[in-house]
Formats: sequence, structure tokens, C-alpha cells
Amino acid sequence: MWLTNKTNHRPQTFMVQILAISHQPSHTLLAAVPSLPHKPTRTAHASPSHRLPLLVLDGDLVQSNPIQSSAGAAVPPPLRSPAASPDPRLRFAPRTGFKMGHHSDDEYSVAGDKPEVEFMDFQNDNTLQDYQSDDGPVVVTAPFPFVNGKPKSVLVGETSADAICIENTSCEPVDLWSVRIFSSNPEDSYVLSMMRPPLNDSDEAAKKAFLGLTSVEDRTLQPGQTLTIWLSCMPKDIGLHTSIVHVDIGDEKIERVAFLLADDNVSMALSSDKPYSRRQGSQRKQFECNTFVPGSRPIRQHTQGFKYKLPQYAIPVEIRELIECKQRPDVLSEELSMINYAKFFSTLLVMEELNLEEEMRSYDMEHVSMRRRGNDYLSLEVPGLAEKRPSLVHGDYIIARHAGSDARPYQGYIHKVEADEIFLRFDEQFHHAHHDRNKYDVSFTYNRLNMRRQYRSVHDAELIGPDILFPSLSRYRSVKKVPFKPLNPNINTEQADAVGMILGCRGVTPYVIYGPPGTGKTMTLVEAILQLYKSNRRANVLICAASNSAADHVLEKLLSSSYPIRPSDIFRLNAPSRQYEDVNPDFIRFCFFEDMVFKCPPMRALMRYKIVISTYMSSSTLQAEGIRPGHFTHIFLDEAGQSSEPEAMVPLAALCGRDTVVVLAGDPMQLGPVVFCKQADQDGLGKSYLQRLLGEFEQYHSGDPNYVTKLLRNYRCHPAILELPSQLFYEGELIPCKGDEVPSVYDCIGLPNKSFPVLFVGIQGCDEREGNNPSWFNRIEVSKVVNIIRTLTRNGDVSEADIGVITPYRQQVNKIKKALETFEMPDLRVGSVEQFQGQEREVIIISTVRSTVKHNEFDRFFNLGFLSNYRRFNVAITRAKSLLIIVGNPHIITKDRHWDKLLRYCADNGSYQGCPLPPPEEEVRYSGYGDTRDQPAGDGWGYNQEELANHIHNQDPSDSSFRHDNGRSSTAHEAEWPEVKPDGDYHSYPDAGAEPQEETQQKQQHVEEGATTRQDGVQAGQWSANDVDDGAVQDAYVQKYTFPPGWGDVSSIPATGWE
Repeated sequence: MWLTNKTNHRPQTFMVQILAISHQPSHTLLAAVPSLPHKPTRTAHASPSHRLPLLVLDGDLVQSNPIQSSAGAAVPPPLRSPAASPDPRLRFAPRTGFKMGHHSDDEYSVAGDKPEVEFMDFQNDNTLQDYQSDDGPVVVTAPFPFVNGKPKSVLVGETSADAICIENTSCEPVDLWSVRIFSSNPEDSYVLSMMRPPLNDSDEAAKKAFLGLTSVEDRTLQPGQTLTIWLSCMPKDIGLHTSIVHVDIGDEKIERVAFLLADDNVSMALSSDKPYSRRQGSQRKQFECNTFVPGSRPIRQHTQGFKYKLPQYAIPVEIRELIECKQRPDVLSEELSMINYAKFFSTLLVMEELNLEEEMRSYDMEHVSMRRRGNDYLSLEVPGLAEKRPSLVHGDYIIARHAGSDARPYQGYIHKVEADEIFLRFDEQFHHAHHDRNKYDVSFTYNRLNMRRQYRSVHDAELIGPDILFPSLSRYRSVKKVPFKPLNPNINTEQADAVGMILGCRGVTPYVIYGPPGTGKTMTLVEAILQLYKSNRRANVLICAASNSAADHVLEKLLSSSYPIRPSDIFRLNAPSRQYEDVNPDFIRFCFFEDMVFKCPPMRALMRYKIVISTYMSSSTLQAEGIRPGHFTHIFLDEAGQSSEPEAMVPLAALCGRDTVVVLAGDPMQLGPVVFCKQADQDGLGKSYLQRLLGEFEQYHSGDPNYVTKLLRNYRCHPAILELPSQLFYEGELIPCKGDEVPSVYDCIGLPNKSFPVLFVGIQGCDEREGNNPSWFNRIEVSKVVNIIRTLTRNGDVSEADIGVITPYRQQVNKIKKALETFEMPDLRVGSVEQFQGQEREVIIISTVRSTVKHNEFDRFFNLGFLSNYRRFNVAITRAKSLLIIVGNPHIITKDRHWDKLLRYCADNGSYQGCPLPPPEEEVRYSGYGDTRDQPAGDGWGYNQEELANHIHNQDPSDSSFRHDNGRSSTAHEAEWPEVKPDGDYHSYPDAGAEPQEETQQKQQHVEEGATTRQDGVQAGQWSANDVDDGAVQDAYVQKYTFPPGWGDVSSIPATGWE
């Protein structure tokens, strides 16, 4: 066979002998070249079966460029038999004579022991494309260099090519043994060639003429010579495409790694040309002035006064100084008891409040302008306001003064919030002196209303005695279960037992309904309330929930029951700050308002209601209006696991009488309290009252039916969906009551196992941020999620209302919503885990976002994000009724033991699709709750001070996760706080993506008693308390601190109310 090289000025023709023809689809020929002189091949690489050098030909044609000598003469390319495969020990094992980036010979390869690419964290490891410090006689360029720190983007179906230049910079010839693609992911996605691949718009003849090589064999590089080889890729699906190219030259083996990010039209439309730049927080301390010129309050803050006023509970200077010096108050080293209860929780609340102050300081602005808006308002543009960074609402206020001035500052109340602007009203003198060219320094504040409510609640709680706070100290009770005829025929045995026990309870020792996901906690509460309403006309019931949406849900269930409730007997108490338009029109008639502003009705009207529904914090207004302890015969706390103990005490300490029956319903294995201060979280503020009861008192822990009922029958989830959470969190006790058939409408997405409706779609994308928004998104996952939704809804068998999308980051929520709007699906529910607690959908799709190890470690270290939080994991995977789909990077997922179990659960049942799985034997470093072996030391993560500062000032409040799972009090005894972060700061942030007035109480509550109080906010992720190494803080404190005598003491205040 004759081969002619026509690519150079001097065409060359070679005669070759055909040795073999492969019958594989590629029609490979093995051709020997006996007539060409060639250098001897290395013994170690010679093939015993082929004494002649080989050229591997793929397809129909090979064109190659002879290397030009320094004199310009063409040198025929010497050929040899293919080299042996690289060392099989390559998976993270040292290789002699191997170079990757500027690593030495003893560094690691990214190649595996098979021809496959191991996971490469390109966003964390800059050496993967940093080859500038390579030394030696040969320089090899890297194909597809990063653009702005990210892989080059290419559309699916289009070819992208780049050159690999191999240059001999020495004065001696160098033997080039081979250049080969060792592996690529996806498989066969990259091609090597000696000629430049045709462009995407090239004609068919040019495309047919192009042919790739599997490798380039023996050649000699003369001094100063460069060989150019082309690496090309045409992606067939979205996601990261990687390849390892090995250059075997002289005595060296050099590796180059290629990355391409394949986009489709959806993901490409979501990319941004605005590179991320972190917002610079003000370095100026808060105004030292304690007085300011008052501003003009919004009208709704003047609408109601209360009979009893709420004390200020100012933070004592001594306590502030102690905590700011990171010294630990002595009371936190003591065991919680009746004697120290108020002081213990007051100290934790001080820590929390100081943390909130610190957070708000990061949003202060200097030398900013305001614009006059009409005759009444000045507007201020606040970057990040649309993402609730900072979170400001109607009725909040700012402090402003002329830039650089030490004059007395002015208070400006927020009257309106629009996108990134707030409309303010100051004192008339400020408005009169204002010019739009003026520059101001602005300080943001958070309103202390809800913190003051909690200070009062923990002090009042001491007055209600041990029956509530420490049931083990109270007399053992035996409850006689009351028989009843169910109003709801669907309640099961455990639910009926719980209702019967509630009807028979006397006294204040709490009764607990422990309800895992989908077991009907709310149904049980509704049945108990209706039975009380029906059979006991003396009963007055207060139901408190953790959020407005949860409270509205209880109201909806009560109104939809078969037993009618007179409208005059039921009242929904709303905070004045809640927008009138946000309330379901069907519920308005059960609310009290004037001029579309919600209010608390007068005392006489309140006394007539038989059923009152409120949030935990808003229940404080009942006491402020004059409702006395004992008025309510029954107090129900729904979703009690979501509130901290001081929050739970707001309704209990104020309204619980000697004979009040207290019922808590919740699940300590689902979302817990919102706590921003990490140290307060660990010391006990992150433990809910429900969790303390179930964990520390034998009558609850043992399941004594006189104190607790555990609901076990799950009616929501397909058995395959329920199996894993039941084993992980509920000792395998949950009983699936839903059928095990998978509806055929889900066949359209190609379930690999049609009887197993849990699908893991593995995809490697890219963590991204844009502009000054620190929230993360992954546009590749967005595209995959949208594609799944479109597939499910294409035939109309699955509606938008049947699908929910859960994702941890606000920006990912926004990107998915934007993409869905393009396809006219604006109403499909997309939100955080917190927004889905208590909800369910036929189909749940989870987008995990994270695709970088370092970012995930940072999230875990600071209790942020999504993947290292077992409670959020539990909630996320138990929302689906019929189909659960997880879209994420399996190499990141596997770093947490619970997500890894889910990944293996899918793989073991043949329900995994996508990029290659990480090997099952890979160690799971971050094992979640219950394992402290891998807990990082404070300085063991390689985060320098600059990285930490960047994180602190730029973390999206909507993306953070600060709920602790245990929060046991420490027994430490030293002056300094344990350094759990590299520089000892204790910054915390609000969480992921909840919309206004959606989920749980946010600590930044607003405005004055009787004015506006916000019950919206977001829940943050939690970190398992069992992950905390108690030894890190045990016996660590020697310096004692005693609170100033009588600080915050309320014993002199009459129990009947506040003076």
C-alpha cells in the first residue's frame, strides 16, 4: 500500500505493507513500513510480535506533518509499535518521571488505573492548567486554556479544536515516543489529529477528509523544533468534558489535561458576561452615637397601642465586652437547671444578637447619594436588596449622616421597598437640607423586637415551673385515654391514640406527637382540635406554627373538615407587617384589619374566640393586649422542632396556666431552629424544646404513651422512596402505606428500573457566581432539570402542579425559574428545602448545585449549603410521592455519607444515569452526624485569612445554614472561645432561598411591639451536633465570669403584665 503526504511543500510517498485489517467499525489497518529508516525503539516498549514499527490508521485516510529540521528539510516520521499502557498504579499514586502541571515527579496523576479520567476538581486545583513553571528540555502547551478561571464553553453538537505544541528547547535531539489520548470522559469524546479539524460550517467534503489518530508514534524532535497536534471534541450532551493527553518523550512522561464545558441553548442563555466581584463591606464601625434625630414612622406603626409594654432588655456593656473578646460566660459551663434557666438562655440570645449586629455592619455604605422622590421621600439604592442582602422591609429604619461628619445622625424609616431601592422619611430638617449631590454614610439596623420577646419568654418561663421546663422533676402522670368518635374516618390507630390521650390530658406537662415525614401530624392536630371544639364548649385553643404558611395550612385544614366551625369562633392572628395581598382571600374574613393593615383585635373580642391561630412570635401580642395565663385551655405547638427553646417559650411562658394542656407536634430529624451564631448554636440555642424533651427525659425517650405518641404510617411516599430515610433516621420503623406501583406516565424519562422510582442523574457542571451576587448557581444542572421537566410534561399526563424543584441556593432558584418562564412554566414551584417542609409533590427534582470539593468543604465548615446537612437531606428526599430525581455531581455527593448512601442506593438498584460513578471503595471523608473522626481542626482546611474574609463578606444570606442538631451545653472552663474557624470569627448568615413570609421565623424581625413583626424569613441548613468534637472545648475554660447582679432581672415585675 502506498501513502502520500501532500501537506508540505515537498510531497513524500511511502510504501507500507498491510499486516492486518480489523473488522471493528473503525476499519483499522495495521501497516508495517519496512522501507523507512527509523531509530530503534526502547526495549521496554517494543512489541515481541511486531519487529517492524507500526502506524495505526483509523478510518479511510491519515495525513501527517513530517517534522522540519533546522535546515528546513523534511524528516520522515519514524514509527514504532504502540507503547504500553501507562503505569496501572496511576490512581492518585506517585509515578516516577511523570509531570502534571508544575508538580514534581513525586506528585499525583489524575489518570486512573483503567483508561478513564478520575474526578478532577479544576476549580480548586490551579495546577491542572498551570504549566508555566515546567522545567526540562521539552515544553508542551495545554489545550483549551481556561477563560476567566472556567473551562471554555462549547455548544453541544459543535466541534471545538485546539493545538498542542510540543517544542524541543534544548540543544540536543529528543526522541518523541508517543502522543496519545490516555482517556476521556465521556468516552471517545476527544480526538487527536495531525491536521486541523474542519470548522462547524465546513462543507461535507472537508469533514470527510478529516481523520483523527489514536496516537502519534516515534519521531525525533530536533533542537528548536515544534510539533503541532490538534485535539478536538464534539460534545453530544451537556456537562464537563475532560481528557488526559500523554506525551512520552525522552525520559519523561508529560500529561496535559483538557476541559470543555458543553452547553445547550438553555444553559448558554443563563451564562453571564458579568464576572463575579465580591462586594466590599464598610470597614467603619457603627455610629458611636446612642441618640439620633427620629424619623417619620410609616402609618401602620401608629395604628395600635398595647396594654402591656415590652421591656427593652438592653445588652449589658459587661456582657458585650466579654463576648466580643471571645470569652465564654461561666453560665454556659453549667448544666441547665431551673436556677440558671433564664441566665443560660439570655446569654445565648446575647451571643446571637451580637452576631446579627456584626452581620448588619457588613452592609453599611459610605459616600452614597439619595434622590428626592416627590415631596415626602428620599430614595436610597441598596445593592443586593432584591436578593435580601440585607433583608429590609416596610417599617425598618436606617441611620444616616453626612459623609465624614461627626454630627448627630438621623433616623430614616422605610416606607416602601422597590427592587434595589428603599423609600425613606427622615425628620423634616433632614429633608429640607438635602440635595441630591450630598454624600452620606449609612448604617443598617435590625429590629430587636423578636429578640426582646425571647428575652422576656425565658425569664417568664421560670415562673411556670418544672412541669414545662423539666418534666422529670414533676409528678408522674397517668392519662386516661378518652374514647371518641372520629370526625375524620381516615385517621389510623396511632393518630386515634394520640387524640384520645390529648382529650384525657390534665395539667401542663407537655404531650408530644412525634411525626416523621408524611405520617399525618397536622391531621392528628386538626382532629384533636375539632374534638375539643365539638365536645368541650369551655375549651379555648391556641395553635402556634413556625411560619405564616404553616399557620395558614392549619387554618385551611380546619375549614375543610367535615365538622363545621362558626366563623365567629375562629381567628387568624397576623403580624401588622404581613402584606394584605399575601393572605388567601378565603382566609381574610377570619382576620382582623383596618385599612388593609392587620391588627390584634381588642381584648373583649379576643376573649370570644374559641380557636386562635398564630405564629410563635405573633402570639406575644395576645399577652400585650391583656390575655392572662390560663385563658387558653389547650396550646398546640405545630412543627415544634423548627423553633428554638426561647421561641417556643414565647406562647408558653406568657399564656400557659396551671391547668393548660400543652401539645407539641414535630420531628427532631427534620429542619431545626434558625441560629446565626455558630457558638450559640453549639451551646444550646440550636436545640429545639421538642428535641430536648425527647432526648433528655426518660418518659419521652422511652415512648411512654402517657407522654408521647410516635406516628409510624407514611401515606405519602412510594416504598422505594421511603426505604432509605426510614433506615437512616427512624430505625427502619416507618410503615409505607402507599402502593408500590410506579405510574406509567413516568416511563417517558427512561427510568432504568421501572419498579424503582428514585433516579440519580450524574452530571459534572460548574459552580458559578456573577456580578456582586455571592449566591451560587450551576447552569448545567439548570438545563438538565428543565429538560427533565419538559419531558415529563410533554404529553400532558404530568402537570406543572405535580412537580416541585428543590435546590439550596437562591440564585439557582432564580435561574431555574427564568428557564421555566422561557417554556411558559412560570407557576411550577421552585424553592429551598425550607419552602417545601410540610409540602409534597408527585414528582420532586433535587438540584444539588455543588460541583467543587473546596466549596463544599467551605459550606460544611461554616454549616452552609445543602450537602452536609442530614436534616435538610431528610426533608428533601421525603417530599416526593411517586418519583424522586436527583441531579448532581456524584463525586461531590459522595463526600457526605448520607448522600453517598442515596447514590449507592440508586446505583445498586440499577437507577443511575450520567457521568461515571466514583468507585464505591472511595473513603467518605465527611460522614455527617454521628461520626467525629473526620471533623476538621480549625486550621486544617487550608483556608487563609483572605479566603475567610471573602467568604464572610460575600456569602449570600439566603444560602447559609446555621441550625445545630444537638447543641448540648459545654462543660468547658477557659477564658477563650474554641477556635473553630481559621481566624476565630463567628460570622453566620441567613439561608437559602425562602420567599417573603414563607418559612419559619427569621431572626431579623422588625419594628415595635404592636406595629410590624415579620414572621417570614428563611431556614438555614443545619449541622449535626454529633459532628462536634466535644473534646475540642471540654475543660478548656479556667477564667470565670459572673453576670452583673440583677442584669435583666424581671422578678420584680408583676406577673399580671409589664409596667
